[in-house]
Amino acid sequence: MKILSHKSAIAILTALLLAGCGRDSVKVYHVETNDIATTPPPATPAAMPGGMSGNIPMPDNSNLPKLKYALPAGWKEKELTQLRVASFDVSENGKTADVSVIPLGGSSGGDTANVNRWRGQVGQTPLDEAALAKAAEAVEIAGQAGALYDVAGTAPGSGDEQRILGAILHGEDTVWYFKMMGDADLVEKQKANFIAFLKSVDFGKLPAPSTMDMSKLPASHPAIPGMNAAGGEAAAKPTWTVPAGWQEGELAQFLVARYVIQTAENAVAVVNVSMLDGDGGGLLPNVNRWRGQLGLPPITEAELAALPTFDANGAKAVVADFTGTDPKSQKSARLVGVVVPRNGQTWFYKLMGDANVVGAQ
Repeated sequence: MKILSHKSAIAILTALLLAGCGRDSVKVYHVETNDIATTPPPATPAAMPGGMSGNIPMPDNSNLPKLKYALPAGWKEKELTQLRVASFDVSENGKTADVSVIPLGGSSGGDTANVNRWRGQVGQTPLDEAALAKAAEAVEIAGQAGALYDVAGTAPGSGDEQRILGAILHGEDTVWYFKMMGDADLVEKQKANFIAFLKSVDFGKLPAPSTMDMSKLPASHPAIPGMNAAGGEAAAKPTWTVPAGWQEGELAQFLVARYVIQTAENAVAVVNVSMLDGDGGGLLPNVNRWRGQLGLPPITEAELAALPTFDANGAKAVVADFTGTDPKSQKSARLVGVVVPRNGQTWFYKLMGDANVVGAQ
C-alpha cells in the first residue's frame, strides 16, 4: 500500500474540497427492495416516510438500452421490472430459479449489507465484513474483477432448500448486482452457466441508472432540500478554481463534477467529485472499492486508520493514495482520493488514471 507523502500531491484536491464541500448539491434517495439493501435517507423532513415506497416511484431502469450478453441454454428472458436491466427464468423438471441484473449508483448500502440481505433470504445469519471477505470468490464480470457469493439455505415459510449465487461489480459510478435464486439443486447445477453469463456481459455505452423522479411526489409532500420544483438537480453547484489542463468531462449519475487530464502522449487521468448522504456506505467499503478498481486486495480497519488525514475547514479528510494496475490496459495506474464528511453528507474527490499523470498532478 502506497501512502501519500508529498504535500503537493494533495494540494489540488484540497483546494477543490475546501471550496465545494459546504455548498448544496444533489440528494439521491433509494428505496429498500427485495433485491438491494440501500442506505436509508436522512430523517430531516418530518413527513418523509421511512420506506417512501408508498409515495415515490421506484427508479425505473426498464427503459435503458438492452444489456449485451450470451444467453445460456435454458434461460428464458422475461419482462423487466423497474430496477432490472436484465431478467431471466430458469427451469428444469419442475424446479425453478430467477436471475436478475440490477445497476445502482453510489455504494448502494455497501456490499456487507447486501450480501447479508441475500443470506437472510435463505435463512442464514449475517456475517461480519472479514468473514464475508473470506467467503467471496473471485469472478470475471464483463472483463473486470468482481466478487461472487454462494449462499445455501432454506426458504422462509416452506423450508424448501434454496440457494443464491450473487455477484457484485463496482464500476466507476455504478454498482452492478447479478443474482440467481431458486431451488438449491438447480442453482448449483447452473453455477457454471451463471459464471459464463457474467463473463459474457458487455455494458457497452449503457447510461447511468435512473434515480427517483421527485416530480412525482404528491402535491402535499414537503419539499426535499437539494431538489428543485421540477424534480431535477438543485441549481446550486460547488465552485472552485480548475487547474490548467483539466478539461470538463461528461457527468455521469451522482457526479457533481468530472475533469479529464490528457497528455500529448495520450496518457489520461480523470478527476471525479461526488456526494452521497450520510456516510455514503462507509469509509472502509469505499476505500476498498477504490482499491478494487486498481486490482488491489482490501485493507483492514487497522490499515484504514493508518491512512493520512488533514483538516478541511473543521472536517476530518481522509487521504488514500494507491498504485496498482488498470484492469483494461494492464498498465500501471494510480489513485489519489480524499473523503470528507460534512453536514450529514460525504464528499468523494478522486484522481485516477495513468500513474505518471496522477503523480504529476
